[in-house]
Amino acid sequence: MSRFRSRARALVSLPVVLCALLLAISAGASAETARGFVFEDLDGDGVRDDGEPGIPEVRVSNGVDIVQTAADGAWQLEVDDAAVIFLTKPAGWATPVDGRMLPRFYHVHQPAGSPEGLRYPGLEPTGPLPESIDFALRRSDEPSRFSALLFADTQPQSAAEVDFIRDDVVAELIGTDARFGMTLGDIMYDDLSLLPRLLSIVAQIGIPWYNVPGNHELNLDAADDAGSLETFKRFFGPPYYSFEVGDAVFFVLDNIFYQGGGVVTADNVRGGGGYIAKIDEEQMQWLENELRFIPPEKLLFLAMHSPLETYVSDSPGVNTANRRELFALLEGRPNLYAVAGHTHTTEHRYFDEDDGFSGPEPFHHHVLATVSGSWWSGPLDERGVPTTQQRDGTPNGYHVLEVDGARATVAFRAAGFDPDHQMRIVFDVAHHRHRAAIYRDFREGELLQGRISVDEVAQAAVYVNVFDGGPRTEVTMRVSGAPAGAQGAIEMLRVDAIDPFVQEQFARHVATRKSWVEPIASSHLWRADLPDDLGPGTYTVSVEVVDEFGRRHHGHRVLEVAGSSATPGGTVRYP
Repeated sequence: MSRFRSRARALVSLPVVLCALLLAISAGASAETARGFVFEDLDGDGVRDDGEPGIPEVRVSNGVDIVQTAADGAWQLEVDDAAVIFLTKPAGWATPVDGRMLPRFYHVHQPAGSPEGLRYPGLEPTGPLPESIDFALRRSDEPSRFSALLFADTQPQSAAEVDFIRDDVVAELIGTDARFGMTLGDIMYDDLSLLPRLLSIVAQIGIPWYNVPGNHELNLDAADDAGSLETFKRFFGPPYYSFEVGDAVFFVLDNIFYQGGGVVTADNVRGGGGYIAKIDEEQMQWLENELRFIPPEKLLFLAMHSPLETYVSDSPGVNTANRRELFALLEGRPNLYAVAGHTHTTEHRYFDEDDGFSGPEPFHHHVLATVSGSWWSGPLDERGVPTTQQRDGTPNGYHVLEVDGARATVAFRAAGFDPDHQMRIVFDVAHHRHRAAIYRDFREGELLQGRISVDEVAQAAVYVNVFDGGPRTEVTMRVSGAPAGAQGAIEMLRVDAIDPFVQEQFARHVATRKSWVEPIASSHLWRADLPDDLGPGTYTVSVEVVDEFGRRHHGHRVLEVAGSSATPGGTVRYP
């Protein structure tokens, strides 16, 4: 049994003809028929009143089948006793939101409610189907050019970590001009009792906020996948859905498939239940049906928790098992963008025929930096908030999506920094790498900051962590004041290595680092040697980055080269 329905069913969608309802033709029978209207809420009270017209051609779904409303806004669908009925918000219209800025575009039909005995409450019994399930919409001026906020893995494990989200990220976003926001799963870290407080804090940003299910929103005491998102449904409704803004269609996908087997106790709140990254059969059928309504030139923006594929691991809990099936559904579409979280790293992938995707352009998949960084690890700053660098050296933060027609671009924002903070430049001497014990003999940062001896120049390298860099990013550096033959641009090489800065930070601050957090190789680290013939003096190392979207970023670091410590000096004398 899926989270929506008891069995998968085939669907054939028919166009609206002679103002009749568009009905789904299905192979199996459902228990009941749900019906209602989608209407224009002229007075904004959320209730369908006399004189409020219906809205035609709005898509309504039961999680598999999809119908379009008739000319008078009417719709009907077959449902079983564990259904979430939802609409796809059309462009140019707005759904109502609740007091926590959560969009209300759905009706949960679960007459028996959630199973008893769940650690975190699910759904109360919903009772019988209403005579009419009516969805309210209001007209909204939606330009084809707009922005949205993207969070990944806010993931507070305690009340104190909810404080960190409030103070480190939410406060700086109040007053944003983004049209909406979205959290890509791992909204919480298993303790779902903290969820109402976090939602109230995020609501202060003041924009509608969508949510994607992750592995840490699961009801871990559920027997199987079908019952694993009861608390999620209580707050957010359907685990997967779509909505339109401007010329773009957004798909929220659930690719965490719970395998059950967990036994939750007071000492083991996780229960030991396992999961894999997978889009289940009914969700895939819904997506196929939904795509039939969407013109091929539209921008499709897919949001999920676990990546489709990642550099970090080949684990089935990280890489979506049936991604090639998804690729087949999206084949030939030119305007695609997919985002995920989960790994606490930042990555760009471009899927092509070698990966099983066929289209006029590679399919851009972006694993986003997380709000929680390294799970809220690290020394505290002056506000009492952990520095929490990700394992790959990216600061914790969020992303800003910019949509212009059918084109999407995404920009990283490090929490608490100016928008132009896009890289970190460090100097590293070869014999200091990966030797944690040596850090005790140096003050923090001394080995990586801008002072080395002339004896170290030949073995010193410059490392640049481009926080949101990828395979199309280009990085060059210049050393001002270098000898004549070394003053030009030096192309930097993308390397698969651990960021030396993170290596030192994690080694020095073990007490503030969560036990499982270790530095890992970064997919966005660049390296170049310093010119060998730099003599004693002071230099500026300037770095230019051309990122995945062709935007230019600049960074600078001052380098001091001290005289040789091996050169004898002073007057010869006898002791």
